[in-house]
Amino acid sequence: MKNLWLDIGNTRLKYWVTENEETIEHAAELHLQSPADLLLGLIQHFKTLQVQRVGVSSVQDIKNNDRIHKILELLDVPVIFAKVHAEFSGLKCGYDNVQQLGIDRWLQVLAVIDDPQDNYCVISCGTALTIDLTEGLQHLGGYILPNLYLQRDSLIQNTKGIKIPDAAFNELTPGRNTIDAVHHGILLGLLSTIEKVLEQHPRKLILTGGDAPLFAQYLTKYNPVIKENLLLQGLQKYIQCH
Repeated sequence: MKNLWLDIGNTRLKYWVTENEETIEHAAELHLQSPADLLLGLIQHFKTLQVQRVGVSSVQDIKNNDRIHKILELLDVPVIFAKVHAEFSGLKCGYDNVQQLGIDRWLQVLAVIDDPQDNYCVISCGTALTIDLTEGLQHLGGYILPNLYLQRDSLIQNTKGIKIPDAAFNELTPGRNTIDAVHHGILLGLLSTIEKVLEQHPRKLILTGGDAPLFAQYLTKYNPVIKENLLLQGLQKYIQCH
């Protein structure tokens, strides 16, 4: 069976095409606040692939999701949008209002939950840095922070006369110039937050997202496990259990 999986985030649209659980095509593109327009440009390509089912994770609002759904209906195959549930496949949501929890965070937690005896700290290093804690099959809630680049951009906008190029976030030593001081300080701040959370809530550390390898190299004492495409795994699990 050939499936299309869509991850529609705040800035990017990612898709995977799988057949018999093997990924045969994968791409990620910036959607510039108009994911439906980007999807419309891809729909003919998806038609030629003759996918038989579509699974969608979207953080967009109701209006955008309705438009996305209408475009996907052109494929004339079942389309399932993943939703956050108070309880799903044994996993209990930690939010009082489950609709406030981002579907991306929910699916990433769903992907790792398996053994009721395991406790996890799931960190997604994407547009935002999100931290979610679980205890057995109970999601406890979490934290959301601006990522490395959002923090840097915010600082640039509010600091006159400082222009900071795309230097690497690769040191924690005290910066000896403004560029290094900014980069090292932001990375140190995020790592300190993660360490504080793990100090208060010791548990298995799972990292996902583009900057996961960067954070992993500074968190070795917590034995981090990097899982690529964790959201995709959660989305597949959701559709299988739906």
